[in-house]
Amino acid sequence: MPDLPTPQDAAEAALLSECWDAVLSYADLCTSGSAAATQLASEAFTHGITELRAATAASKSSGTGRRVLRLPRIPLLLTSVRAAAAAWEASGLGHRLDPDLRLWLNSEKAARYTGPPLHRPVALRGLQDMQEPDAALLWLAEVESLPLSAVARRLGLDPSAVATELAQVRALFRDRCHRNHLDTPMDAGCRSYARLLDAVTRSPGAETPGDLSRHLARCVRCAEAAACLRLHGGGLPAAISGGVIGWGGLAYLERRRRAAEAGLTGGRTDAAVDTGLAEGGSVRPRIGRTGILVAAVVVSALALTVSLMPFGGSHDGAAPTSGAPGGRQPVAEPLPSAPAAASGPPATATTATATATAASTTRPAVSSDPEAQGESSEPANKSERPADVTKSASADCEVKYEIVNEWPDGFQATVTVTSTEALSTWRLGWTFDDGQRVGQMWDGTFTQDDARVTATAADYNRSVAPNGTFAFGFLGSWSGTNSAPHDFTLNNDSCDEGS
Repeated sequence: MPDLPTPQDAAEAALLSECWDAVLSYADLCTSGSAAATQLASEAFTHGITELRAATAASKSSGTGRRVLRLPRIPLLLTSVRAAAAAWEASGLGHRLDPDLRLWLNSEKAARYTGPPLHRPVALRGLQDMQEPDAALLWLAEVESLPLSAVARRLGLDPSAVATELAQVRALFRDRCHRNHLDTPMDAGCRSYARLLDAVTRSPGAETPGDLSRHLARCVRCAEAAACLRLHGGGLPAAISGGVIGWGGLAYLERRRRAAEAGLTGGRTDAAVDTGLAEGGSVRPRIGRTGILVAAVVVSALALTVSLMPFGGSHDGAAPTSGAPGGRQPVAEPLPSAPAAASGPPATATTATATATAASTTRPAVSSDPEAQGESSEPANKSERPADVTKSASADCEVKYEIVNEWPDGFQATVTVTSTEALSTWRLGWTFDDGQRVGQMWDGTFTQDDARVTATAADYNRSVAPNGTFAFGFLGSWSGTNSAPHDFTLNNDSCDEGS
């Protein structure tokens, strides 16, 4: 696994802190397993930061002080994930990628993102044509779904004026997309609808003529342009994410929305200078580099796991109207290990308490607000638990509990359960002996009453076939001793503990 480049300054350290969770989230969508996701994210981040360094050096050597037009940092790194996935497919590592992504990489849809510039999606070209600070504002607000107050802090903007600036940037993006659409080589039919498309998408109350509607149903490129030109109706985020990222754009958008709703957005948002967008200010690292890197991992792991909920995303971001991403719900991955000097990928899953203050927060206690994650909570009092948990027969089962990663005050664990009987839903309970606390869970929801923890099925993994298995993972905290739990029960029946 390649090492991430060591940050050269506070701005690069902040880049890792702010962007790692986004890169890891998209890499998880692109791969078939947790280890592969971490490796793909590491390779993509290495390539992306190298590209950023080269662009910065080119800008300085030009002597004009003007920025080289390019994508903002997060979408640039996400396109690096896509490029790294394509390199895996070409080099015989395609079996580590999501099968649907492999089909997309070998289709004409993928070629559009790397082919002749005039044939690339309008959203990608429009965002590239904007000045980076404007494009960053648009991306953070529309795709990353950050509150405008957080966007203002991150970019060093006036909080009272950021809404007005966003409206202006949206209009600017529309103008760039309109110009690029007109520049696109198109047949006579598409050309004849270009002016009408511009006029119809300008007004929220304008009705789409029937012939134009039929044309948009048949022409993918004109439909993409229409989504970028129509600033009303709520379709702009999907148009941007799908047009810039490509495959999985809508699924990524939904993940970021869920993470933002739960308050698990990555990175520091307290200093514009750390983003590299406010030049001329003094660069003052506020915490050690290692602290920033580790804090980035805390937030990225939590943000990724919160976003792993059922949703109607897209496996084909090139067409914003595409359907849901199959049924795959990737789990959060064990994070890469690295030496304390942070010369490798963000180290372990975290030394959370010591470094959470570096990200201006402690480890989010997201379990206390399950509604923010779209999860249903379960009564903490076991006597109040609903009696509607069903199973087709007695729950003969075996449980395998495994600690995937452990650090001084926290750990990541996975639980795999095999049931001999078919289940229409499941609830797994266990008891900790050493005061461990569950902080975040994926592929299930949880409650904890003192030492007793109960994990409940998510909507998408309730059913279990005879002799089938289900699994989920969680992040937890411990102190002193971290022994394995015991007294496992499945739907209130005892389970054997496997090795």
